Amino acid sequence: MADILLDKVHKRFGQILVVESISLHIQDGEFVVFVGPSGCGKSTTLRMIAGLEDTTSGRIVIGGRDVTDLEPKDRNIAMVFQNYALYPHKSVYENLAFGMRMRKVPAAEIEQQVKWAARMLSIENLLERKPRQLSGGQMQRVSLGRALVRRPDAFLLDEPLSNLDAKLRVHMREELGMLHNRIGTSMVYVTHDQIEAMTLGNRIVVMHGGCAQQIGTPIEIYDRPANRFVAGFLGTPEMNFVDGELHAADGGLRFVGQGVDIRLPADRFKAPPRDGAPLPVTLGIRPEHLRPCPPDASPPEGAARLNVVVNLVEQMGAQTVLVCSNPRNLTLRVLVERLHDAPLQSAHGLEVQARRLHLFEKESGASLLQADGS
Repeated sequence: MADILLDKVHKRFGQILVVESISLHIQDGEFVVFVGPSGCGKSTTLRMIAGLEDTTSGRIVIGGRDVTDLEPKDRNIAMVFQNYALYPHKSVYENLAFGMRMRKVPAAEIEQQVKWAARMLSIENLLERKPRQLSGGQMQRVSLGRALVRRPDAFLLDEPLSNLDAKLRVHMREELGMLHNRIGTSMVYVTHDQIEAMTLGNRIVVMHGGCAQQIGTPIEIYDRPANRFVAGFLGTPEMNFVDGELHAADGGLRFVGQGVDIRLPADRFKAPPRDGAPLPVTLGIRPEHLRPCPPDASPPEGAARLNVVVNLVEQMGAQTVLVCSNPRNLTLRVLVERLHDAPLQSAHGLEVQARRLHLFEKESGASLLQADGS
């Protein structure tokens, strides 16, 4: 087992900068997830750690050893790809043993390692089968087992669950998390699925445009996103955004825009410039932080009320998503416990807790939360 250090790592393809100055220290035994949309640089970063891509500049250190210029075979890492890449003519046992045979590992040790990995992944009854006789989930276990038998310093996983159906994907996600808990080896995982990132990672690296937009625990990033991109990327349903202006008013702050007028706590958000000019901002509201109430109900202290009509009802079983709009045609998604009676075009109030809101600069997208704002 080993820690992994990325020190100002850059990657260019010709004149195109695809990864810009990534610096990250992955602790020994930590599970770190790189998440972001297609083309953000997450897989390229993983491939640089593996040695499958050269770095343009910067250093990569694994277990205290500078591996920046080493070949993949000399880095003592194991990589699991989206494509299972199993040998179709070999049995599961032979697929697991092949790499060790090539390294001339003694037969007794190969037998021990294969049986250990098969037991860890619950594939002991599949060792004599060929890949064509396996389901997608079983093939993914074999692919993981082939990495396990190497006993590497770190595992690198590039969207390993993306070929599975939704139900199996959830099951394999749980198994992967439990496997990490059992073996305690550092894992670096790449995905575009924010649910996988939130549920698997000890820490998450949110990437966009080749840059690490924010690094932190899932809850830190969810509760205090560094910018509008991070806020919109993590969360299902995604955060509601309202464009408007931030005003200083009576010793406090006030947001006005798109039919929304809310007083904000001055101790939570940074104030606009002292010249009195309003600051163009974007208000962020998580769907679960809106609560339906009667249209004429008075909001409690520290809250505001918005009047909306229901345009769409999405039943999700345990929860319901209401897609609403206000008189200014602002669309708001509301996540509530299961509702059986929410007629279309019915009028509702929405209670908004001011201390649960987010605020971002319109131009830069940067968060306006105070550093110590609760």
